[in-house]
Amino acid sequence: MEPERSYRSSCSCCPDVPHEETPSCDGTVTSCTCPESDPDQCSSADIRSPTEEPRKNLPILGQSRGIGTTTSTLTFTDHLDHFLARWGVNRMGHRVDPGLYRLGNPDPDSPVLVSANYTLSFDAVRSVLTGIDCYLLVLDTKGINVWCAAGKGTFGTDELVQRVAITGLASVVRHRTLILPQLGAPGIAAHEVRRRSGFRVEYGPVHARDLPRYLETRTATPDMRRVRFPLNDRLVLTPIEFVHAVPATFVAVLAFWFLAGPLAALAAFTAVLAGTVLFPALLPVIPTHDFSTKGFILGGVIALPFAVTIPSVFSFTSMANLLAALSVVFMMAVVTAYLALNFTGCTPFTSRTGVKREIFRYIPAMVIMAGSGIALAVLLGVLRLTGVI
Repeated sequence: MEPERSYRSSCSCCPDVPHEETPSCDGTVTSCTCPESDPDQCSSADIRSPTEEPRKNLPILGQSRGIGTTTSTLTFTDHLDHFLARWGVNRMGHRVDPGLYRLGNPDPDSPVLVSANYTLSFDAVRSVLTGIDCYLLVLDTKGINVWCAAGKGTFGTDELVQRVAITGLASVVRHRTLILPQLGAPGIAAHEVRRRSGFRVEYGPVHARDLPRYLETRTATPDMRRVRFPLNDRLVLTPIEFVHAVPATFVAVLAFWFLAGPLAALAAFTAVLAGTVLFPALLPVIPTHDFSTKGFILGGVIALPFAVTIPSVFSFTSMANLLAALSVVFMMAVVTAYLALNFTGCTPFTSRTGVKREIFRYIPAMVIMAGSGIALAVLLGVLRLTGVI
């Protein structure tokens, strides 16, 4: 006769009690076979046959993991956030949590609009959708706007597909269409999004303000597709451009003040102001195509008054006056041109390849001109100190 076998139980009710292998509540063999256990206390795991697959939790349409709620109303805090963002305060901190948001009272047939998690982008979209019920799918673009994020790859195919999966969007809506901003197109491979997520990509208008009209017909007019860069759009970028230049400007102004006087310090400040404020304002009317040459032209023009007045302060000889004027023009033109070149990333006029080409073409010239201007200034200073002029 086979000897009686005992088993160490793995159940929680009596883990250390030896027991025999006996039928469970439904007659199948179970690992929880405490001799004195109450059949009414058997768990669902005991009732299931060993060959039965666990029942999966099927998604319920209209439900998802953690859908947020937002409104189309911008508060004082929102406007303050926009102001601080424009001035570069806490530069990378202006972001919302990525995920899925309800706007109004959307149902499974409501449209899904995709945006970046930069507060200005997110707020621009929701603020124009008053009275429209929809979902906003916010991608993690690291607090960068749609256009720049598309170029950097954070507003891209992988992030979009991943965000659709994380939010369980397929269980929230019946349709399979995502409405993306047109300026996000460079980062998105629509066919890959459809293959990997099942959702079709549809590109909306360039500007958020056109979304209500677009949603009525789901058709973008040629005017909605046109990218413009008017004066107010250019000027709104100038505060952060200037703020970025403030530390270097402060050092330069102090240095020129002590070395050459207040007029030279004013020249340094004017060159920076021209590159960060005046250049964006006059961008379309300054001749030539390249931003660097536009900057050289503008810098040369604003340098002329200083090139005339600064040498006269020191009572140089005619030749020394000419060298001093050249020094002023070289240095001011270079500063303005460099800041103008930096503005390429803020405009729809340039491409990545065009910017790279311009950098390699003009940066060496800027270095030579800046070096020449500094060398002339040092030479004049030495000659003046030694009494030659």
